[in-house]
Amino acid sequence: MKTARTLEWFTSTGERRAQDNTRARILLKADDGLTDATISEHVGCHPQTVHNTRKDYTERGIAAIHRRKPDREYERKLDGNAEAHLIKLACSEPPEGHSRWTLHLLADELVTLDEIDFESISHEAVRQRLKNALKPHLSSYWEIPPEQDADFVYCMEDVLNLYHEPYDEKRPVI
Repeated sequence: MKTARTLEWFTSTGERRAQDNTRARILLKADDGLTDATISEHVGCHPQTVHNTRKDYTERGIAAIHRRKPDREYERKLDGNAEAHLIKLACSEPPEGHSRWTLHLLADELVTLDEIDFESISHEAVRQRLKNALKPHLSSYWEIPPEQDADFVYCMEDVLNLYHEPYDEKRPVI
């Protein structure tokens, strides 16, 4: 069976997420005709995991080894403008009574800004944006040096505004 060969290859090569490998091993054991209880003992997982993996396999095929469904779309809550405000907040002094900004404080403050139209934003959305891409607290170059004049600020804002324009193949931004 081609699927079995694919699953064997998947579990034996490369660095994969442990959960993906577990699901692949579950499907291999299921192909051998073992029961859910037996598979859970062999693989070292809960019997419900075996049941869910089998069910996902019947619905999605081999893609069931990956937990997330491919049709799940996530819309980014923070656009470039909101990220700029987040950076500005994170680099500013924390509110009175706090020694530093927390994720909850940043999220609460973003909601209150007039420039950004949010009903609400979670601290998790803030954490995910600051996690890898943005780490303004680790560097001081996010701040505009006081010796820079208005011409510098004008030119910087002009360049940053280019990123807000929609992509045009006839006029690529280089």
